[in-house]
Amino acid sequence: MFFANQSQTNVTVGLQYQGLLERVLLSILSTVPCCVFLFINGTMLFTLRSKPVFCETSRYVLLYNLLFADTVVLAPNQALYLLAACRIMLTYPVCGVLIMFAKITNDISPLTLVVMSLERYVAVCYPLRHATIITIRNTGLAIVGIWAFSSLNVITLLLLVFTFEDMQNQQMKDFCGKESMLLDPVSYLYEKAFTYFLFVSAGVAVICSYIGVMVAARSASTDKASVQKARKTLLLHMVQLGLSLSSTIYVPLVIAISKVLDRIVIVRIQNVIYVCAIILPRCLSSLIYGIRDQTIRPVLIHHLCCQWRQSPLVSVSPAKAKKGKQREK
Repeated sequence: MFFANQSQTNVTVGLQYQGLLERVLLSILSTVPCCVFLFINGTMLFTLRSKPVFCETSRYVLLYNLLFADTVVLAPNQALYLLAACRIMLTYPVCGVLIMFAKITNDISPLTLVVMSLERYVAVCYPLRHATIITIRNTGLAIVGIWAFSSLNVITLLLLVFTFEDMQNQQMKDFCGKESMLLDPVSYLYEKAFTYFLFVSAGVAVICSYIGVMVAARSASTDKASVQKARKTLLLHMVQLGLSLSSTIYVPLVIAISKVLDRIVIVRIQNVIYVCAIILPRCLSSLIYGIRDQTIRPVLIHHLCCQWRQSPLVSVSPAKAKKGKQREK
């Protein structure tokens, strides 16, 4: 906890050395990728609600929940980043709302990946029972359970954080961040233990599902094409879990860098780490699924092209627009 506070202090002091122009440029360099990724994720979410097949298939419903959580978590993270760049100090309640809102959606991703991995396991190992086990109703219940479990964890963390006297109206001394809120060692240890438990459990579930699929592949009655597809999907889930885990190494990495570099250099490197560890992984899920899935790919490309042509930044002549509409028909 001491090192986390030390890192926060280093960043706070380092920001004081930054000029206005540098802060504006760094804010733009992080905001532009965030807006691009929000646009791509938003298009992907719209795509997953554009056709009945996406709304009536459990796999796509779970994918929608995963992308929704990854998209929503970008907003409070970017808001906190811009508040720090503008040197705005918040009160503990306001910061707590932003942090806990980001934490709920951040925990949704690994839990959803667990359910998606189990769905692929059932599809390969129990193909005759897949239609009765993996239904839209059961999928909806699983999603409700995921959100309820994440919310319960956040409520528990809130009860641990806001046990300090006069904290409700106290002004923060540092920029708003998770490490600034976890002042009590108990809350810090609880949050750390829960994060380890969450990702270890998710990793074990995905790996066990992968092993189960590989064992089923040796059976003569198993559809080899289905097994091969499920194996690649589970490998993709492992990659996505690793991307979700990248957000947890953000603070330890900044702490390690703060021990060997100057404060102003730390702040500049922190911007790059923020984009690579926080923003970029939240967009890769939509790109990977959108390009890989043969059902989603043509619909996604169609919506992206339509939105690009309708953008006010892109001028399209009436003749070209008419030809484009004729091709779509």
